[in-house]
Amino acid sequence: MVSAIAYDVCFRLARQHYENFPVASALLPRAARRHIAAIYAFARVADDIADEGERPPANRLADLDAWGARLDAAAAGRVDDDGSNHAAIFTAVAETMRECHLDAALFHDLLSAFRQDVVVHRYDSWRDLLDYCRRSANPVGRLVLRVCGYAPGPIDRHADALCTALQLTNFWQDVESDWHRGRLYVPLAVAREVGADEADLARGELTPAWRAALACVAAPTRELFGQGRAVIGDVRGRLRWELRATWLGGMRILDALEDAGFDVFHARPTLGWPDAASIAWEAITWHWSSRSLVDRDG
Repeated sequence: MVSAIAYDVCFRLARQHYENFPVASALLPRAARRHIAAIYAFARVADDIADEGERPPANRLADLDAWGARLDAAAAGRVDDDGSNHAAIFTAVAETMRECHLDAALFHDLLSAFRQDVVVHRYDSWRDLLDYCRRSANPVGRLVLRVCGYAPGPIDRHADALCTALQLTNFWQDVESDWHRGRLYVPLAVAREVGADEADLARGELTPAWRAALACVAAPTRELFGQGRAVIGDVRGRLRWELRATWLGGMRILDALEDAGFDVFHARPTLGWPDAASIAWEAITWHWSSRSLVDRDG
């Protein structure tokens, strides 16, 4: 009964923060949904702590350290149930870790990335940005695979590619909003190479140089989607449908960004009901000759 209430808290939190890609959706195996919701709730609260920009960085880092300590206690089967939503999240996380044999290191990778969000707001190179994605996005894919019964192996590399591609696409989609929060994820080396000046972003102006910079980062993002597509063939059942929809949704956003010349200052691409219908049809008629892979390559 206690764990059921705890998972309900996690589901409510997930539903309140709907994003581009569904959380614990009906496409996932039924037995996995509560565990995915628990993982999401853990990460959502930690992300919110990191993003509390009005609070001093030292305070946010201390709160993230405390969140990590509660994680270690939950992994050891100790949860201080004080009746709060946070206690409910760790009650659910503890049960999920135990039932699904999850490695706490994957959760700590996420916390490492959230700590980085507090103090790092620019990335000089692709290597730096991909290392961030390794800890902020890839653990989520691996946790989903473990929850659904898939052991570590080559499948992880495919999932990593997809997760990184999804996160990068979100960065290019959110250039404007991230800029207003003081963050820029386009590697500075890329911006320098094409002569893109941050002062233009401050004026809300997406210059030809910034369009070129975003085109430069979109190309390897598309390559990662190509590599990540293999994970769909690695899984079976409902998870395969979930990953098809996720892959198609991410590619649709990337296509829309390119079609708009990356000008998110005037229109930020999002997925609506017409997109959902199209994605559902493409998932049913899944094949290699999709517009996203063929047309973009000429």
